[in-house]
Amino acid sequence: MTLTTGYAHTPVMTAEVSEYLAPEADHIVVDATVGGAGHAVLLYQRLGARGFFVGIDQDTRALAAAEERLAECADQMRAAGKEPAPYRLMKGNFRDLDRMLAGVPLGYLDRILFDIGVSSPQLDDESRGFSYHPGAPLDMRMDANSETLTAADILAQSTEAELARILRAGGEERWAPRIARFVVNARAERPLTTSDDLVEVVKAAIPARERRVGGHPARRTFQALRIAVNDELGALQQGLDSAVRWLAPSGRIGVITFHSLEDHLVKADFAAWEDRCVCPPDLPVCACGRLSILRPLTRGAVRVSDPEARENPRARSARLRVAERTENAKGSQKEAIQ
Repeated sequence: MTLTTGYAHTPVMTAEVSEYLAPEADHIVVDATVGGAGHAVLLYQRLGARGFFVGIDQDTRALAAAEERLAECADQMRAAGKEPAPYRLMKGNFRDLDRMLAGVPLGYLDRILFDIGVSSPQLDDESRGFSYHPGAPLDMRMDANSETLTAADILAQSTEAELARILRAGGEERWAPRIARFVVNARAERPLTTSDDLVEVVKAAIPARERRVGGHPARRTFQALRIAVNDELGALQQGLDSAVRWLAPSGRIGVITFHSLEDHLVKADFAAWEDRCVCPPDLPVCACGRLSILRPLTRGAVRVSDPEARENPRARSARLRVAERTENAKGSQKEAIQ
């Protein structure tokens, strides 16, 4: 299929997602990062007329591509004599999952998927500023139509201490204080508005011997700014907790991450829902009554296979964690999301 939208993206770990989420015909499935519907089509085609699919994304172009692919998938299912599930695509950030899903008469969810990070079409689009394209504007907003600060705004307005904190927190950048100082000095001479401007400053800040290892020297800086612009870690925390509360008993949540900050957050969040007991460790019997809500289905994080990593180098860092809601989900949907 050739997308008329021009939004072509290769989804990662499709076999693993299909294996662990494995939706059934009557399930309610949410793809909270639908993108170009790469994973969505795999999940959607397993649903039947009694199922329901919801796709969420911040990117208008991604939603247009998802609509095109899901519509074609539905037509193919009808041609094969199978009535497809209804579906709905919604524009928004998964941090607002409670508000968005409250407007759709769904009840509990059976499957929900998060594919965190930037898609290939976004990386390759020079106007978005996510990568090192020469002359690309330092935008980095997932929703290009939002009124949030761009990366250029953050570089222009943040103090040196704030910049250093952003680079450490979102990029785990060893040279964060030095890069922050160089940014402040450089912007006193001229605004930093393009990828070239930022790359030049980062290269000047990092000693030459250190620039020769670890890939592009500005990689961690670009990652940190993107995370800050979109508050990605805060959004992920809110989205995960909302998703768990919406899961039905035996419902499954899958999360694909691409760097350690995201993966550590998902690991910690799943663990918190799995072990909710707050009794002293020396108490022989639990007295707090805080029951486990999730149980892991993957032993740690599932890594991308070697063949896929060779075929799609951008998938090399992908990790998948999947957990299942226990039978301790009781009460109404209103109670579940409080």
